[in-house]
Amino acid sequence: MTRRHHTAPPPRPLAARLTARGVVRRYGGIEAVAGVDLVAAAGRVTALIGPNGAGKSTLFDCLAGTVRPDAGRVLLGGRDVTRMPVHERVRLGLARTFQQIAVFPTLSVADNVRVGAEQRAGAVDGRTARALAVFGLGALAAEPAGGQPTGVLRLVELARALAGEPRVLLLDEPAAGLDTAQTARLLTVLRGLADDGMALLLVEHDPDLVSELADTVYAMADGRVVAAGPTTAVLADPRVIRAWGR
Repeated sequence: MTRRHHTAPPPRPLAARLTARGVVRRYGGIEAVAGVDLVAAAGRVTALIGPNGAGKSTLFDCLAGTVRPDAGRVLLGGRDVTRMPVHERVRLGLARTFQQIAVFPTLSVADNVRVGAEQRAGAVDGRTARALAVFGLGALAAEPAGGQPTGVLRLVELARALAGEPRVLLLDEPAAGLDTAQTARLLTVLRGLADDGMALLLVEHDPDLVSELADTVYAMADGRVVAAGPTTAVLADPRVIRAWGR
């Protein structure tokens, strides 16, 4: 009698919500992140702002799984993922982009996007095609990613993240390198994703983009959240203005 070996299906993506509870990350004697609480809710665009050295990138990496907190918890859809590696968070519905563009230069634009689509089983071609279309990359699908302009590479990275159909999307300065038309398209896409129920968290330095896109803002300085709440109120907070140098 032949035994059949069944591969366990990947876990279903969790509900769109990402939470940090008392997250601490130390480097030597310095607390880069000092007990931060944050919620990126479903159907909302949440922005993380602050001056250089505020701890934004370290917190972002703790949420994504590339850095492990020294204390506190990270919850994805209510599930504790604090000690979970990146690839398992991806399978649960989390995706991210990077401040420094990370693409595979020898692969085509379409194959770069396909890498993201392959994070989930089934319908890889369809997810790849949809992500290419969302960012207007169809005409470049067969072209090598290497040598493409910075703005195009940024869109390729965003399309790759979207192709896995995440429920939570972490974006590190997503508009960096985009021209005016590309930025406008990006804002439309991100707003549409939030309207469809995705939770988006972005690290961003452009106050105009934050003002136009974000529903909720967390402002950091010296490793701590100094203000949090609706975008208009936080951007007008004197503590934020002083810390952000605006």
